[in-house]
Amino acid sequence: MRLRIPPPRHLAALVPLLGAGLLLVFLTLPLAALVLSSGWGETLSGLRHPLAVSALWLSFLTTGSSLILVLLLGTPLAWFLARHPGRLTETLATLLQLPIVVPPAVSGLALLLAFGRRGLLGPWLEGFGVSLPFTTAAVVLAEVFVSAPFYVQAAASAFRRLDPALLLVARSLGAGPSRFFFRVALPLSARGLAAGAAMCWSRALGEFGATLMFAGNLTGRTQTLPLAIYTAMETDLGPAKAMSVLLLAVALGLLLAVGQGTRGLVTRDDAQRAA
Repeated sequence: MRLRIPPPRHLAALVPLLGAGLLLVFLTLPLAALVLSSGWGETLSGLRHPLAVSALWLSFLTTGSSLILVLLLGTPLAWFLARHPGRLTETLATLLQLPIVVPPAVSGLALLLAFGRRGLLGPWLEGFGVSLPFTTAAVVLAEVFVSAPFYVQAAASAFRRLDPALLLVARSLGAGPSRFFFRVALPLSARGLAAGAAMCWSRALGEFGATLMFAGNLTGRTQTLPLAIYTAMETDLGPAKAMSVLLLAVALGLLLAVGQGTRGLVTRDDAQRAA
């Protein structure tokens, strides 16, 4: 029986598939190893570790606080960027993206030089009896700094996709700028805003470098889940794996929620009637 050698063009077509398969295996193998190396009993036992309990509570407290701040401050900023195109807006958008590409250690050092005791605002803050470095508030500020650009980018893109005719319709029906923003723009952009908020929260939950530089690694005060994983690896791998599996599960659930959890949002016709 003679072997049939595929034509050269078929071999060329297999090369991209082989590369894609290798990349897929490389990306999923470490995550699979993390999950398979920990049984349910070991994971639950690790999550009951005092280090994990305090870090888990602090992480959800600080990331929830940072997300609220980003939503309150970032939504108006995204609306401004979307409604006022031009060179100034492009410059502001570029500056807002810097925390995404700047190394986390640089972000932490920058925060320290801005809000530290000898920083730009440190003496002024001390005049009010406020000291931010190595406090829980510093964790929130670090998370806001690194995660806000993700939300602002997504929110501005969602606002830009709005049909300009909707504004004319809303104005003709007597709706002012505030009414149009709350009754039309926000409902129609809810999908993009929700996705941006999810990315913002996930980035804050996984923040490590800036928090370590600006807030330190103090148990029960500034030690979030990523910092607790780093600390636990030095003494006990069990809690470190358990917290890592927890973060992985949260990330997976977040991706599923972004893809499936926005089906019940307000439709365009509903928003037009609301205007």
